[in-house]
Amino acid sequence: MIFSSSLFLLYFLPIFLLTYFLVPKKLKNITILLFSIFFYSWGAPKFIFVILGTTFLDFHLVKLMDKTKNEIHRKLMLTLSLSVNLGLLFYFKYSNFFIENVNQALSVYGGGEIHWTKLVLPIGISFYTFETITYVVDVYRRIHKPLNNFWDYQLYIILFPKLIAGPIIRYHDLADQITNRQENADNRLTGFYRFVLGLSKKVIIANVMGEQADKIFAMNIAELDTYTAWIGIISYTFQIYFDFSGYSDMALGLGKMMGFKFPENFNNPYISQSITEFWKRWHISLGNWMRSYLYIPLGGNRVNSKSRLYINLWLVFLASGLWHGASWSFVLWGAYHGIFLVLERAFLLKVYEKIGKFPSTVITFFFVVIGWVFFRIENLSDGFLFVKRMFAFDFVPNIYFGTQYFTILVLAIIFSFFVYFKFGQKIQDLIYHKEYPLSRHLLFSTLTLLLLLISVSTITSSGFNPFIYFRF
Repeated sequence: MIFSSSLFLLYFLPIFLLTYFLVPKKLKNITILLFSIFFYSWGAPKFIFVILGTTFLDFHLVKLMDKTKNEIHRKLMLTLSLSVNLGLLFYFKYSNFFIENVNQALSVYGGGEIHWTKLVLPIGISFYTFETITYVVDVYRRIHKPLNNFWDYQLYIILFPKLIAGPIIRYHDLADQITNRQENADNRLTGFYRFVLGLSKKVIIANVMGEQADKIFAMNIAELDTYTAWIGIISYTFQIYFDFSGYSDMALGLGKMMGFKFPENFNNPYISQSITEFWKRWHISLGNWMRSYLYIPLGGNRVNSKSRLYINLWLVFLASGLWHGASWSFVLWGAYHGIFLVLERAFLLKVYEKIGKFPSTVITFFFVVIGWVFFRIENLSDGFLFVKRMFAFDFVPNIYFGTQYFTILVLAIIFSFFVYFKFGQKIQDLIYHKEYPLSRHLLFSTLTLLLLLISVSTITSSGFNPFIYFRF
């Protein structure tokens, strides 16, 4: 079940909100938990028992770790918890990849294949794993006390708005909100606006871009002309942004309707003037997680040599690529971004400062688009061939692109870059303002209901409604 489905919009969400707003305060958390279990069970009925079992183990292990004064015992329990959660992630997400590569190596040396039944990747396992890790590490570091109630911990892990696609919320950022949060009519309305805004980004823009991208990437890459190749990757560039940021907007909106304040996950990444800035604006919660739980433990900026600093940066982004998917194309994508971060630390940022804001933005966007080729195409040789076709300078299109596509493409460009200008930033600040006067509520309510009607109509009339980050 995804947020942009008729099942969620017309059945699950109305029933949940009606139930949640009617029950007394003491039953609100258990209401969210029960609906969250049902929500996840709908898409992964078998894996829900794995989540419930491992969270039970984690909760009691962490409680014991917090009470223990012996540092060796605390480290042992930390290691056990990390091993269980990372072990599950490796087993479900990377064992197929590992076995395939071992078999390829064995075939080179004449060995026999390892027989293996391929595993189905549980929905949202990467997000779930990272949040279980932040819980045990935050408690181990004594950043925050563990939750007293097991069901509150279950709620932190399985909270349905952020369960399958984030944002990845660090434990200490959400812990106090689980037991004490403020709900009011203004939050419910502004949360609803944010949800519908995200739904519109996903349905009206991302789906149109994605349908075109899928058609092009399904073609014979060797026969693509340059024009079509660029249309394909530009379409995917906007699809992945509006798909994922739209889903994050929906998660933030749902959370706000319940009184939760989730961290922002996107901040207009395509206006970035460097890859370094891009990663401060793209999937912000993942970047914060990587910095807190991987980059800093590796030494961060406090290392003695620049070479060690560069290695740390590169390793973090190599891990980021692998987190996104179990294939060499994701590893290459992560390494690609890591190399740019190293080069920018070394000298590129100074170059960008000299050439100015606009050229830096254009160059950065160009590098990001090239990177998306390997994010989209799993086979490395096909990825390099696609890049080759992008620069073949053969501009005779093989297919016709209709008026609807170019209309939505223009909208995608406008909404991706309008905050580059001061008036655009003012409009965004106006939309995301914390409190609205009654007149603005009336205006936003009317526009939101109109967008909701258009989005639901589009969903029910179209069979194309994928969600890219489901597989992560």
